[in-house]
Amino acid sequence: MNQTFTVTGMTCGHCEASVKRALLQLDPGAQVQIDRSQNRVEVSGSQQSREALAAAIREEGYDVAA
Repeated sequence: MNQTFTVTGMTCGHCEASVKRALLQLDPGAQVQIDRSQNRVEVSGSQQSREALAAAIREEGYDVAA
């Protein structure tokens, strides 16, 4: 399943790495692509719910648009 999130607050490579790490800890089999300039996080192949993935991003301190 492919899911796209609009995530604000990512300002550097460390931010990207934090978001990616959080998502992969939740679902190690997922593929995560981040386009910081577009505030876009794409998750494919995840078996987790959209809400669980968004919660993992929020736990890292970033805002996720609905």
